[in-house]
Amino acid sequence: MPVTRDIVATYKGPRRVVRRLLDIGQREDRALVILVAACGVIFIAQWPRLAREAHLTGQELNPMLGGTLLAWVFIAPLILYTLALISHGIARVLGAKGTAYGARVALFWALLATSPIMLLHGLVAGFIGPGPGLQAVGLIWLGFFGWFWVAGWLEAEWSKA
Repeated sequence: MPVTRDIVATYKGPRRVVRRLLDIGQREDRALVILVAACGVIFIAQWPRLAREAHLTGQELNPMLGGTLLAWVFIAPLILYTLALISHGIARVLGAKGTAYGARVALFWALLATSPIMLLHGLVAGFIGPGPGLQAVGLIWLGFFGWFWVAGWLEAEWSKA
């Protein structure tokens, strides 16, 4: 199934999509591509906010883009791999029988599936700026991300399939 259809399907049933991704088989390249795609989209989502900040403060835009690129494309994946490993460790302590790969897919897919909301967040940050609208979109993103991650994590760690 194309990624865009999987993203839409995640909003209807995140556990089914994660199960389908896990049923394909353990392929670390697939998990890495999901993560890099998510981080890349989130990096792009930051552009309107950074352009606004550069305009309002008089700073040069390119160094700001470079710092954000470093953060999202090079550093965030390392942090997210660590977070997935910690979540798998917690699941093991609680008696789960899943794999670390499943924990990674659950986290990385939650990030990619919520990336359209991050794009909206970036647009609101760039065109409207700080305020209740930006906070509302951020809260919506957090809610969906938490739902997708926990549902995927439960499927990956405790599912009988």
